[in-house]
Amino acid sequence: MPQLTYAISADIFRLFPGYCRGVVVARGFANGPSAPAVTAQLREAEAALRQRISGNVAEHPAIASWREAYRRFGAKPSEHRSAVEALTRRVLKPDTLPAINTLVDIGNLISIKYLLPAGVHPTDALRHGAMLRLAKEGDQFAPPDGGAAETPPPGEVVFADGASVLTRRWTWRQAASTQTGMDTRGVFFNIDGLPPTPRADVQAAAAEAAALVQAHCGGEVLCVLLDADNPGFSLQE
Repeated sequence: MPQLTYAISADIFRLFPGYCRGVVVARGFANGPSAPAVTAQLREAEAALRQRISGNVAEHPAIASWREAYRRFGAKPSEHRSAVEALTRRVLKPDTLPAINTLVDIGNLISIKYLLPAGVHPTDALRHGAMLRLAKEGDQFAPPDGGAAETPPPGEVVFADGASVLTRRWTWRQAASTQTGMDTRGVFFNIDGLPPTPRADVQAAAAEAAALVQAHCGGEVLCVLLDADNPGFSLQE
């Protein structure tokens, strides 16, 4: 595509006041096997998270805000957990997160360190431009397990490229086409913040993700904070 376009629908800000998203765009890098320094930081973040959270995970303010947001668009948070809740529960089992590759590991590290959803998407497959919006008639989602295509109900929060849904239920599950592998040459990180998480935390998380990508993968890295006053951007390829 001649340019990367990215936007958040006004409906999202209307329904979820105070929401913001840090977007880190990286291009021309060299992804690779898990970097030892990133893996070490991931283990440190896991240990810190176990010290930080005790009691009912669902009641932690950073998790509860996402559970409430899911209820508001009709999802059951006990059945469809936000990415940050699912990751947190896994770490608290306790369990160590698998080392997948440097870019995916950076996303997991940022998520558990800041208690924010942090998803990584390749830009290679985009055809129409990325948008966070409410689902509408005609949308289709290809599950990562290769199952039959799904049709999100109208009003569900989805991240989409045209009618192709890249992520269902805001941060819940990414489509089969969104895997980041060794041959990926362009990605963006989505780092989501809902009140009461301070806007500054989202900015700090995005800045750290950008710095880690630059340090371990190289390439060109750009950091953008999207909110109701700045809901989108475009970049020339």
